This record gives sequence, structure tokens and C-alpha cells, in this order.
Amino acid sequence: MRPRTLEDFVGQEHLLGSGRVLRRTLETDQVPSMVLWGPPGSGKTTLAEVVAAASQSRFVRLSAVSSGVADLRREVDAARKLCDFTGQKTILFIDEIHRFNRGQQDAILPYVENGTVTLIGATTENPSFEVNSALLSRVRVFRLEKLSDEEIRGLVNRALLDRDRGLGSLKVTMETDALNRLSRLSDGDARIALNALELAVNAAAVQDGKRSVSSVDVEDAMQRPSLLYDKSGDMHYHLISALIKSVRGSDPDASVYWLGRMLEAGEDPMFVARRLLILASEDVGLADPGALPLASACHQAVHSLGMPEAYLPLTECTLYLALAPKSNSTIATYGNVMEDVRATLNEPVPLHLRNAVTSYNASLGYGKGYKYSHDFEDHYVEQQYLPDGLKERRYYAPTTEGEEETLYERLKNLRDRR
Repeated sequence: MRPRTLEDFVGQEHLLGSGRVLRRTLETDQVPSMVLWGPPGSGKTTLAEVVAAASQSRFVRLSAVSSGVADLRREVDAARKLCDFTGQKTILFIDEIHRFNRGQQDAILPYVENGTVTLIGATTENPSFEVNSALLSRVRVFRLEKLSDEEIRGLVNRALLDRDRGLGSLKVTMETDALNRLSRLSDGDARIALNALELAVNAAAVQDGKRSVSSVDVEDAMQRPSLLYDKSGDMHYHLISALIKSVRGSDPDASVYWLGRMLEAGEDPMFVARRLLILASEDVGLADPGALPLASACHQAVHSLGMPEAYLPLTECTLYLALAPKSNSTIATYGNVMEDVRATLNEPVPLHLRNAVTSYNASLGYGKGYKYSHDFEDHYVEQQYLPDGLKERRYYAPTTEGEEETLYERLKNLRDRR
């Protein structure tokens, strides 16, 4: 059921809609080298094949998991010969390009730069972190999004009706609730949706030569519980709000309950881990400076483990944050700062704080009168650090909760000395 033409392709209107940059490049056959970045099942491989077909180019597919530099050079040699003899271009598609090491990525560079091949890489990871800068500077990065429930439903209906490549010859009917449940539980992944559909149809009861797929068939095929949850609707926001407010309210029992509700319903564990990272700074903050490193470690652990084991670090982190002392001084301080930043965008840096990197700068007074704190008792000396128009402003108001009480006392002492 993989789409073969641009007209059949579902989703990614921000890239392929009328007048959008990628669609224009396809229509003019000016396809650039690119990296398609998006979640599984969003259409990266399909889009690469559609691009190749639209440009009448030879399409070569390599997997970064099983291919090496020798494979790259072999395909590049073939591409060069084909272009010399027939003028036909070659699109080199590298699946999971983030798995290539730096040497393998560097090996592609000259051929992308001289146009021997048009590279299309596909990755589920952020290219800024996983693709080296030299290669990244020679490609366009296009971000693909998860398919919507409506788009998944459209793909499923197409598969049910198609008699040549789909399930149309099996005379399948599908309950509306079953279709909606399949689209929700697929979480924007077309591959999961179609695989689960095929399994559910094969398992469905046959009566009078017809198959009827129910919600139970879908749940059996998906092997996921049927919980009241919609990751793009109100329940998604209700549950994450309940989790955040339970942690903020220091109720560990309610916190892990809402965590469990989300995970068992199929929520992305990385989404929960990111929310816990925010909580660690926003609601615990300096009352327990160990909360942020713990939440960061949880985020990394969830990324490494995936589900189902990811529930362990998520539960540990949720319990810790719920029982930690609370302070919102971090977000409050930044809010205070931003009021003045927006109002004083051009406030000059005091001369004594400027770095005199040239003799001309020094002649203008840059750095003159600066006092080096380490030369003074207690490594502290009174001097002005804020711009003249803001020199009396105070932004940080520490609480006396947890470990922030130590900062409260130190800041009070410093301000008293001033």
C-alpha cells in the first residue's frame, strides 16, 4: 500500500502542499540533497521513492545499519557511469543515516558536493546532533510530522477498498469505533496501522464470505489496552496537567497514578520525561539542586531503554520530584528579568565590564576600574554589574525551602554588605 505518486502521498502538507518549497522543487525537477527527519511511519522512505519517481532518477537504497564505505563507493561509481552514458541522475537514499559514523558520513561529502548523487537521508534522530556539520551544510533538512488520526483513517480506508494491493477482495467491514481506535493507537505511524489492520482482518470472524473487524480485533492486533485516552485531544492535556499538579503538590501517590495512566494508554515516554525535566527546574528548582541532574539522567535513561522498561526511571524520577522541597524562584526570576530586558534592549554595558581586546578599546576606557573579585577578601568586592539605568534592580528572591535556604542566607549577607 506504499504510495507511488505525490498525489497518493498522505500528510506533510507543510512540505508538499501547494506552493510549498519541497513540492516546487519536485515540480521543477530541481531536487536538492536533503535529510528527512521524522518519527517512524511518517513516510520518509515513501517520500524518497516518490521524489525519485517524480524526477525520473535512478533510486538506490542503502541502510546505514548494514552498509559501509565500500557499498557507498560502489554505488557512486555506478551513478557516475550511468550519468556519463545516459545522463540519468541517481538518488542515493540512506535509511537511518544517523547510524553512519563520522568517517562514513565524510565519505559521502565529495559526491554530494560535485553532484554525482543526490543524497536523501532518513533519520528519526535530530540531524543537528547526529549528522556532522560538513554534511549538514550541504543538505536541506525537512521535518516530517506524525500523521494525524484523520490521515491514518484515510490510509486504512484506502487499504480496505483497494482490490489490487490492499484488502478489498476480502470484503471487509470495519466498525467505526474500531477504525477510530486503530487510528488513535497507531500514534501517527502508518506502518503500525497497516500491519495491525492486516492482522486484525486475518483474525476477524468470517460470515457469509465477509469479515467484520471489531474494536476487540483491533486491540488484540495492537496488543495495547483500551484506555480512555487521546494523545491529540482533551484527555492528553487533562492527564499531563494532573501529573504536573500532583508533583507540584507533593503527592507521590497521585503523581505515579497519573504517570501510569499515561504510559499504559500509549503515551510517548519521552514526552513524559521532558515534562519531568521542566518540573525539576520550574517547581523544585534551587530548593533541591539535585532534582535537575536526576531528571536529566531519567530523560537519557528513557531514551536508551524505551518502553516497557522506561517506566522504571520515570517512576523513580516522579517520586523524587513529588517528595522534593519546592521552589519556583527560577521561573519567577526569569520572568522579572524579561520585563526589563524587553524594555532596555539597548542599555549599554558599563565600561569597566567590557573586555579591552585592542589598544583602541583600552583608550576608550574599556575594562578601566574593573575589580577582580579573587583579589579581595572572601573573593568578593562591591562594584556595579548592571547597566546604569538598572543598577538598583533586584530580580532573584530566594525561598527558604530546602537547600535554597543556604542561598537565601548568602544572598542576604552579600546584599547587607552592599
